[in-house]
Amino acid sequence: MSFDPLYHPYSSQRMSAYSNNGMVCTSQPLAAQAGLAILRKGGNAIDAAIATAAALTVVEPTSNGIGGDAFALVWTQGKLHGLNSSGPAPQSISIDGLKKAGIEEIPKYGFIPVTVPGTPAAWAELSEKFGKLSLTEVLQPAIEYAENGFPLTPILGFSWDRAFRNFSNNLKGEPYKAWFDTFAPLGRAPGIGEVWRSPDHARSLQAIAETKAEAFYRGELAEKIDQFSRQYGGYLRKEDLAAFKPEWVNPISINYRGYDVWEIPPNGHGLVALMALNILKGFEFTERDTVDTLHKQIEAMKLAYSDGQKYIADPGKMSVKVEDLLSESYAAERRALIGKTALLPKSGQPSSGGTVYLCTADGEGNMVSFIQSNYMGFGSGLVVPGTGIALHNRGHNFSFDPAHDNCLAPGKKPYHTIIPGFLTKENKPVGPFGVMGGFMQPQGHVQVVMNTVDFHLNPQAALDAPRWLWKHEKAVEIEHTASAHIVESLARMGHDIKWATGNVGFGRGQIIWRQDNGVLVGGTEHRTDGHVAIF
Repeated sequence: MSFDPLYHPYSSQRMSAYSNNGMVCTSQPLAAQAGLAILRKGGNAIDAAIATAAALTVVEPTSNGIGGDAFALVWTQGKLHGLNSSGPAPQSISIDGLKKAGIEEIPKYGFIPVTVPGTPAAWAELSEKFGKLSLTEVLQPAIEYAENGFPLTPILGFSWDRAFRNFSNNLKGEPYKAWFDTFAPLGRAPGIGEVWRSPDHARSLQAIAETKAEAFYRGELAEKIDQFSRQYGGYLRKEDLAAFKPEWVNPISINYRGYDVWEIPPNGHGLVALMALNILKGFEFTERDTVDTLHKQIEAMKLAYSDGQKYIADPGKMSVKVEDLLSESYAAERRALIGKTALLPKSGQPSSGGTVYLCTADGEGNMVSFIQSNYMGFGSGLVVPGTGIALHNRGHNFSFDPAHDNCLAPGKKPYHTIIPGFLTKENKPVGPFGVMGGFMQPQGHVQVVMNTVDFHLNPQAALDAPRWLWKHEKAVEIEHTASAHIVESLARMGHDIKWATGNVGFGRGQIIWRQDNGVLVGGTEHRTDGHVAIF
């Protein structure tokens, strides 16, 4: 990896971190320290990733939880492995059934968008296949945080209060009572610096640890989830939980200027990032902060996203092949559409033929890119009483159109926004990276990869650089730290540019690169309470 370690044009607050023994990067300091404690205890990067992920369900519940989904890219023993632990729709739900009940679209909250949670199974599967320590040891820091409590950090406190106000206005009725009892026990969101604890969460984590997640899918927690769902007319059943297993998948990639960029295949939308980079590699970029660079990046992303939103679905239900969407000929066809003015995105026809992100590395060469989410912050607004488990609402991403590739169907996985990334060169690991944040994620991946490969920014600078976010049609938001003359020029080219008043919505990223000499170089996100833990 070639970059100037001292070149840091976008922030004077933080520099890249260096270590040769181990590193954990994530959005919350206590979670990073949990992963570091496991490394110090003799665990490897996989153990540290699980410990960090479990801790994040406690110390950043505004973005993820036990009741969500997870994906991972794991470099170990000279190979990159992909894990898809996203769950399907319940067997009892269908478009026809919902329509007969008078429902015309999939809501954001409540039981209808709840799909089978995959996160606990991901932890158990990773631990069983690649871990060195027991799952009980690895989840212990998270259990202690939940039992003893922890003080809220600034961005966490802001997000928690925003969610509380939203749910107070929109979630009425008995099914949502357990959420308020769990996350607003004093009738309000806990404040910044205030200690919050969740003994129910601790007991659930203990049960998951002791049974290698069997309690969640075939035991006491599954029974409680089933009972809660039945009580309030939900669709999720213990049979749906018992049938779930994580899936080991072959990661997909494109070569970008000598580097292989890796993503999890659909139903995740890492494919969008790869399609955009495949288009962009046909251009030459010498400077990051120019009108031409941003214009082409935005146009490529619009083209890639329009294809992704049409075709990405449960892999067995896609009408086109991933390799056709990533072909050089299709990239050239889409690239030719980029001109000097903003275009309205339309999907092509290739030839047939709310989230937390973390990354870890150890001194043995193992590296993990891991992401998990409840979606839209706290998810469905439902907490299983007596468990602390907030259920996600990932089914909201299904289409209600029966003719769409991503239409809702029993046992089908929805289009998924959470994506871990990984970079290799000449079959050697460079390292894990990710930028969480809903539909920002592929856009963040493209910007971080280009910041690294094209513009030679170190990890911290690559994350600190101003970001843009394509919203829809010609609408683009851009961070207030971007240059005014660039924004004005983009507007003259037909882009509907809006200055962002803050940095919420532009994603939260983490990076670890391994240098040729084995030294680890990490960066964390200044847009959240990010932290790099090293030893």
